[in-house]
Amino acid sequence: MIKKDFFTLVVLILVCTSCAVSNKNYNPNKKFSRQELQKDYTLLRNILEKKHPALYWYTPKESMNYYFDSLYNNIADSMTELQFGWQVLSPLTQKIHCGHTSFSMSQSWYKYTRDKIIPSFPLFVKLIGDTMVVTGNLNRKDSVIKKGTLITSINGIRNHEIIQQLFQYLPLDGYADNVNYVRVSNNFPYFHRNVYGIYKNYRVGYIDSIGIEKTKLLPMFSPLIDSSQKKLKRSPGNKPTGEPSKKERRESFRSLLLDTNSNTAIITLNTFSTGGGRHLRSFIKHSFKKISQHKINNLILDLRGNGGGDINMSVLLTKYVRDSSFKVADTAYSISKSFGHYTKYIKQGFFNNIGLLFATKKRKDDNYHFAYWEKHWFHPKKNNHFDGKIYVLINGPTFSASTIFCNAVKGQHNVTLAGEETGGGWYGNSGLLIPDITLPITKLRVRLPFFKIVQFNHVAKNGRGVWPDIFIPPTVEGVRKGIDRKMEIVKGIIKENNTAN
Repeated sequence: MIKKDFFTLVVLILVCTSCAVSNKNYNPNKKFSRQELQKDYTLLRNILEKKHPALYWYTPKESMNYYFDSLYNNIADSMTELQFGWQVLSPLTQKIHCGHTSFSMSQSWYKYTRDKIIPSFPLFVKLIGDTMVVTGNLNRKDSVIKKGTLITSINGIRNHEIIQQLFQYLPLDGYADNVNYVRVSNNFPYFHRNVYGIYKNYRVGYIDSIGIEKTKLLPMFSPLIDSSQKKLKRSPGNKPTGEPSKKERRESFRSLLLDTNSNTAIITLNTFSTGGGRHLRSFIKHSFKKISQHKINNLILDLRGNGGGDINMSVLLTKYVRDSSFKVADTAYSISKSFGHYTKYIKQGFFNNIGLLFATKKRKDDNYHFAYWEKHWFHPKKNNHFDGKIYVLINGPTFSASTIFCNAVKGQHNVTLAGEETGGGWYGNSGLLIPDITLPITKLRVRLPFFKIVQFNHVAKNGRGVWPDIFIPPTVEGVRKGIDRKMEIVKGIIKENNTAN
């Protein structure tokens, strides 16, 4: 449980370390009454029950009602925005088992915390099953627990219990929890402090250099304590960072690398969102034109960081590699034709209602179907279509529209999926339209998927993601040496094939 003194401490430090003068009227320590929180919660429940198309897809209605009721009863008198979000909304959205349904703090909270450093547990760790491998230590003077050290416990709680507890607060599609191993690995201090709270000191169990388990008392990371890092800018996870260049920002979304020696092209696509990566359509077209011009025979598509986005971009990529016609979905429908009287709580609700009026049509099953995605057949590109060997790198963050791509190409004779299970559901998901609900009192936000998608030529509904053809899990040794095992193994396969030919 989150500790009350944690929130007070965090707010005090935020105030002390901030020089910003903007957002003066926002108070992150403001307490909301039980009645106010219950009003927001009841509104959210009503919207989810009446508008969410996959609310009971993996959680039966009886079970979902139990979770709704029990979390309602857990609302305490006087809770901050942070407490209400993490103690109530976060575990509620996790119970839906829909990766597109998640909560986020208010916009004022994010503006307030921007450029501020929040105290936290000092270690970043990589999760590999129940194993925790240290990838960074914010307390730089610590000479004992360094990169590669194995952690066994925190404050007497063993790894397995910590991981399972954290996962109770994180959304996922069905039961494909691989995405949460990566999420937690990317920002362990953030998730640990929001679920367990913050402590002045942490008793950490670890394995020393000769294999003996020991414990060490580590102080929390605090900007007031670690004055040596004052001048460094940091990401929300407290990792030091510099200001990226325009090229670095662009390549963080997508990049193309040609290796003529190995006759291999590597396309990295970390998003299908046209807003996230400018000119994405042009990039995809240009990449395949360049690959064709250089007569490249091997293509590595790296989708490990691709959380989805515009399905049209996923379709475009599919056209360049798929060898036959395809659809996006066997079924794509909403359970309502509009947001109704909840429109005012939905981001761009009025304009979305207009679009839904023209895009959907009610059928005999009483659902409103998006016929375009159900009926439209897409055809492979004729110009610059790639017909060589294709290796698609996937893992937990491969989600939503990128999972739709994986489903479309899996099983094709020249395509190999390599890596780990995707976080996006293989059977289907709740994408297409996902606006935010903004709760009127706390201003907390919850994403509301409006359509249920069952994939084209779908597999049975078992709650799992797309499974790779070649399973390449992370290893402790790989983390210690900073090796990209998935990429290196696939490059090795290409090299062997080139030598054999």
